[in-house]
Order: sequence, then C-alpha cells, then structure tokens
Amino acid sequence: MSSAHGQQQQPGGRRGRSSGEKKSKKRNRRKETYSMYIYKVLKQVHPDIGISSKAMSIMNSFVNDVFERLAGEAARLAQYSGRTTLTSREVQTAVRLLLPGELAKHAVSEGTKAVTKYTSSK
Repeated sequence: MSSAHGQQQQPGGRRGRSSGEKKSKKRNRRKETYSMYIYKVLKQVHPDIGISSKAMSIMNSFVNDVFERLAGEAARLAQYSGRTTLTSREVQTAVRLLLPGELAKHAVSEGTKAVTKYTSSK
C-alpha cells in the first residue's frame, strides 16, 4: 500500500505523517461586504421583499465599484489642489462629477445630512 492522502505506510502497519510532513491549515479569512447594510436598506424600502445570494453579490460588487470610482476621483481632486487629506469637499465634488443629475443632488443632500449629524454628535 503506497501513500494515500499524504499519509505513508509506516513499519508495524501504522499509518501517519512522517516527521517533516505537516497538514496545511487554511486560515478562514473574514470577508468584508456591504450585505448587512444593503439588506437593512432593502427592508426600509420594501419590508416584504427578500434578496437572493446572487443578487446580493451583484449589489455588493456595485457598491464596491461606486466606492472605488468616488474614492479615486476624490483622491485625484485632492492631488490637483496639492492636499494629502480627503475632505467632505473632495468627496462632494467627486459625487457631483460621477453621478448623474438627480441622483447626485440626492447623494449630496444625504451626505451633507450625515456630516452634520456626525459633527453635532462630537
């Protein structure tokens, strides 16, 4: 009998690992997603509707994509003006540049509301 699944035949009929062989332990790395927040917003808007895991994955990819575009644009704007810090001003301008019409207006007003709430709670 030869090796089966990394185990070798040892004298006396015992099966086990040789001294140099170790079982590779895979570390289960936690995946950060927006799923919880997407689900909460869905329930605020449509309490009776659910979402499949595939649809949730698509929504998560969409949010990541929009985030990367906004962060990239805001970073570019900060770089143009010789700054090393992103402020709400750069983010707001990035939103105005990237999002179309009415969506940009709503995003700016929601962002302003969030910043105001944050600064008043400090």
